Amino acid sequence: MTSLLGKLFGGKKKGGSDLETLIDDVLKDLMDLTHLKLSFDLDRKEDEITVNFFGEDEEFLTSKEGQLLDSMQLYIRRVVQHQMPDEKVHVNLDCANFRKDAEQALIELADKLKEIALSKGKPVYFRALPPKDRKVVHQYLAEDGRVKSRSVGDGHFKKIKIFPLKEKNAETHDGASESR
Repeated sequence: MTSLLGKLFGGKKKGGSDLETLIDDVLKDLMDLTHLKLSFDLDRKEDEITVNFFGEDEEFLTSKEGQLLDSMQLYIRRVVQHQMPDEKVHVNLDCANFRKDAEQALIELADKLKEIALSKGKPVYFRALPPKDRKVVHQYLAEDGRVKSRSVGDGHFKKIKIFPLKEKNAETHDGASESR
């Protein structure tokens, strides 16, 4: 068994190993090394590969807001980038519909905050989120022409400002009134 770091930093694989085989091998090695009691299914659709985990230790992958699942996904993506740089494929890891449920929870919270902003006529702020989660919220809020949203803050995690649009005197993107 090649070490996990060897798969990431080692030389290119000899022979014509395909992408699914590479991902399958790396995930099996991860399961062996971590002693997680999990199985997985790989599903490839054109330029996307989805890996769904199932088994006794699902809870470990999804606890703490899915940090272990995110870490494994990042690792697999880096291995693919290194071992097969010509492959242009997006790899997603999921467990028990965790990603779909998390996205739905973000949308529900964004909807509540949108309604608060509209009822009070004032901006409200969504907690600090990573880029992939902010994208979900911004896309959802963009569907409603009554509000605007923008990311505020520095660094990787930023808050989202949700503010209602005024009918005659619309706010600019920074939240300041256009009248001077």
